[in-house]
Amino acid sequence: MANILVVDDELGIRDLLWEILNDEGHSVEVAENAAQARAARLRDRPDLVLLDIWMPDTDGVTLLKEWSSTGALTMPVIMMSGHATIDTAVEATKIGALAFLEKPITLQKLLKAVEQGLTRGAVRKPPPSAVASVSLPAQDAGVRVESAQLLAPDSGLQSEQSFMLDKPLREARDEFEKAYFEYHLAKEHGSMTRVADKTGLERTHLYRKLKQLGVDLTRGKRAGP
Repeated sequence: MANILVVDDELGIRDLLWEILNDEGHSVEVAENAAQARAARLRDRPDLVLLDIWMPDTDGVTLLKEWSSTGALTMPVIMMSGHATIDTAVEATKIGALAFLEKPITLQKLLKAVEQGLTRGAVRKPPPSAVASVSLPAQDAGVRVESAQLLAPDSGLQSEQSFMLDKPLREARDEFEKAYFEYHLAKEHGSMTRVADKTGLERTHLYRKLKQLGVDLTRGKRAGP
């Protein structure tokens, strides 16, 4: 399944899309404005972005132009709006948007657009904040990845995790995300507020994500001073 970023300033829309796409087996991150969207794109390298046009700080079309002009438009983007004109939709498409969904979005149209977007695909690069070393079995080096080690950076708190890559993408991603959140929980001594701020997630979605991954919420507190 895919990693999808939903960008919308309406909490109800974010929650609805999160639930629908999560039920489809996707890993879903949400952002309520352009600033959070920029951070999430850098952090998670989404396979697909659902981007609202009308937002209070920076509108979706402006953010799309920014990504396009800086070479950051490496993933399919589907625009969403309940008030946009045909001209706005055409402009977004010319900039690089894959499709346009008019609110209220029907389930059938959403899933069809997402499927088409993921079919287009995008070349994903490893996060710049992580260094991965990969070991290959001697008998078929360059063909099958056996395992990888990810060194988590930051001031004074480094941990090394091993991940088996010869498994389904969903399982491998869940293992990495669990290690990622456990790392930040330990670093912030179990403070959900600081972890939410650090990772760019709302507390509600953070709790839901940790529960989904089976993260021990008391682990960071035990590791604190």
